[in-house]
Formats: sequence, C-alpha cells, structure tokens
Amino acid sequence: MLSWPGDNLMIHAAIEQCRAGDLLVVTTNSPSLDGSFGELFATQLQHRGARGLVTTGGVRDAVDLRAMGFPVWSAAVNAQGTVKATPGAVNVPIVVGGVVVNPGDAVIADDDGVMVVPRVDVARAIEASQARTDKEAAARAAYLEGAVSMDQNKLRGVLADLGVVYEPYRD
Repeated sequence: MLSWPGDNLMIHAAIEQCRAGDLLVVTTNSPSLDGSFGELFATQLQHRGARGLVTTGGVRDAVDLRAMGFPVWSAAVNAQGTVKATPGAVNVPIVVGGVVVNPGDAVIADDDGVMVVPRVDVARAIEASQARTDKEAAARAAYLEGAVSMDQNKLRGVLADLGVVYEPYRD
C-alpha cells in the first residue's frame, strides 16, 4: 500500500483489507522514517491472521511488537507519530527497495532480509527452494563426514582455470 510521509491514514484502510496469511507491505511516495505503525495496528493484524509487516518507513512500540511475536521489517524505529489526513492507495503495485511488489505477490522475510516472488512464479520458486534445501542438506551431511567445499563444489578446477596455484592442505 502507498501512503504519504508522516501520514498513516491508509494503513487503517489497508488493515481492513488484510486477511489470514497476508503480509502488509507499506511504502510512502517519498522517504519517511516516521513511526507510522505500532502495537495497536499489529494487534488488529494479528487478530485478522496477518503474518507481519514490511515497511520502508518507521515503526514504534518495538518492544511491544517483539513481545507479541508480530514480525516487522522496517527501515527505522521511531517514536515520531503521524497524522491521518492524506489519501493513498491500497492493493496497487508499489516499489519497495527498487523492486515492484504487486498485490498477491509472495513476500518472504526473515532475519536475512526481504524478497518478493511474483505471484506467477511462486510454484517455480517453491520447487527451486526445495532443490536448494536438498542440495544444502547433502552438502551439510558430507561436511559432517569430513568433506570440504573445495571438493563438494568442484572448485579445484575453477582455481586452476583462473591460474591460481593451489596446494591443498596435507596432514
């Protein structure tokens, strides 16, 4: 959803549209780190079954958000409040971090960051993700048996092709 800097009116409107499983994505039409989202918004979203918030702006009530287990990815934590005065847009394409986010896209967020998968690519992304998980599990098992990534990833030839003289460690 798109709102104006220093104004959280459209967050109120967006919350009403959120359903179970949704993740609310908020940006402003120009940069703003005001604390436009807090515990009362999170309480409403949590009650509606929403999974969290991603915002290019700021949030407040960070301790309360953590205590209630409501995941938030924000550009700032800021006690500066906002007004409720300017129209914006809900369920429209927006740009977050240089990436277009369309309504219905899959937004995946964890401690490493946030990514967007276009709705039409979700099935392929899940398949690729499972393949990556399986590959990493196999590598982990090999490493636990003493293998090293130089062999597991067949990197010795890469080094040779680059002209690197590499002497493997020998006991």
